[in-house]
Amino acid sequence: MSDEREKDSNVQEFKLDSDCELRFEVESKNEKVILELKNGMAEIFGTELVKGKSYHFTTGAKIAVFTWQGCTLELRGKIDVNYIAKETPMIMYLNVHAALEQLRRSAEAGNTRGPITMVAGPTDVGKSTFCRLLLNYAVRMGRRPILVDLDVGQGQISVPGTIGALLVERPANVEEGFSQQAPLVYHYGHASAGSNLALYNMLVSRLSEVVSERMQANRKANASGVIINTCGWVKGEGYKQLTHIAQAFEIDLIVVLDQERLYNELVRDMPTFVKVVFLPKSGGVVERSQGTRAEGRDGRVREYFYGLRTPLYPHSFDVWFSDTKIYKVGAPALPDSCMPLGMKAEDNMTKLVAVSPGPNLLHHLLAVSFAASTEEDVITTNVAGFICVTNVDMERQCMTVLSPQLRPLPKTLLLLSEIQFMDSH
Repeated sequence: MSDEREKDSNVQEFKLDSDCELRFEVESKNEKVILELKNGMAEIFGTELVKGKSYHFTTGAKIAVFTWQGCTLELRGKIDVNYIAKETPMIMYLNVHAALEQLRRSAEAGNTRGPITMVAGPTDVGKSTFCRLLLNYAVRMGRRPILVDLDVGQGQISVPGTIGALLVERPANVEEGFSQQAPLVYHYGHASAGSNLALYNMLVSRLSEVVSERMQANRKANASGVIINTCGWVKGEGYKQLTHIAQAFEIDLIVVLDQERLYNELVRDMPTFVKVVFLPKSGGVVERSQGTRAEGRDGRVREYFYGLRTPLYPHSFDVWFSDTKIYKVGAPALPDSCMPLGMKAEDNMTKLVAVSPGPNLLHHLLAVSFAASTEEDVITTNVAGFICVTNVDMERQCMTVLSPQLRPLPKTLLLLSEIQFMDSH
């Protein structure tokens, strides 16, 4: 009997009026919460919910279910935080989508480039979620927009420590996000954009060139435009980085979330043809501690190798030191006075440095570069994927790696990342 009562107490029904949002968080360890739409229509970050279908969320999930017309929802499981919000910025967010859609229509009619939008703001204001919303709405209108993720700390497209682009062809899966088929990924190797500024800016410029080429080759993507997610670093060098991104991608619109100072600085510094819009952040956005961020990064790497709802089965095998060449990008910085004539300190930050295999590689991620040799421009060549070093055997001169695909590695030129992952499987 007590079990029955406990089951019932873990099932809650919520009736939402129009333009309301149910927000809930799953904080308890190893907890699973199931959401079901009983009546009406609702969406999560722009993805429509299917009536009667169960959606599963695990520890760390922070979800907002919004309804335009009103709905009834059922939640099963232990929820730490849940409430209905009547005040949301969704109408404003929808207006941005409507304005972008108008620009796409005129681009389609004139066979020109669609709108390129950059979303900026400090950390924890909901930039990634807002990008997801705009992309989902665009896809639901039959568009094929490109997501460009420049937030190296999170890694929305691949693992953290990378930047990349993805052609979005269908709405994001509620539980797993956008389909990760054939993304374009560049190795950066750090969790912070400030760790190697010269390299970051170089990769942004390269990615902008490739995205531009891809758009020219695909008429539908060209008219659909680009949505760019950025880092939460908006002061000093971080601000300069934002202006570099705007220049490299030839931005048409900048949406600033939650920071009026940044909005005013961009209005002052951007050319007149760049529209800068200020929007409030959603009340459902939660601030994350350093520990939560680190856990999030770890979760992204685990998901890369092991999948999320759909399990993946990575392979573990030995790789001989003699079969690979391992490099890292960036030599230790020297003062300009110690540099050869005509060289600047930042040139050192974009240099390939050979790494001797050893225990120093343990638990580090290695990017498998598409470059065949160092005669190619390795740094600005995209990567095939990532492996993780789970063991180093100096006696046998080999390392054991976790890899998404069977041996042998598709390429043998590897780039060392600062991102580490302890494989507990």
